[in-house]
Amino acid sequence: MPTTIQVSDTVKKKLENFRLFSRETYNDVIERLIEDSMELSEKSKEEIEVARKEVKQGRFKTHEQLKKEMKF
Repeated sequence: MPTTIQVSDTVKKKLENFRLFSRETYNDVIERLIEDSMELSEKSKEEIEVARKEVKQGRFKTHEQLKKEMKF
């Protein structure tokens, strides 16, 4: 259920500066800021660790390799 909140002009201007595009809603901006400030889940931490090990083992492709494979 949508609700109205009051913010100062200063906070509103700061929120405007955080917009990724001009029509992004303040709700989207606030959600993104909250998400960015939250700690990663245990699953995300595990997936990051797996990815790091794969990189160390050389199991990755560079952008250039992918461009050639995709013919860009």
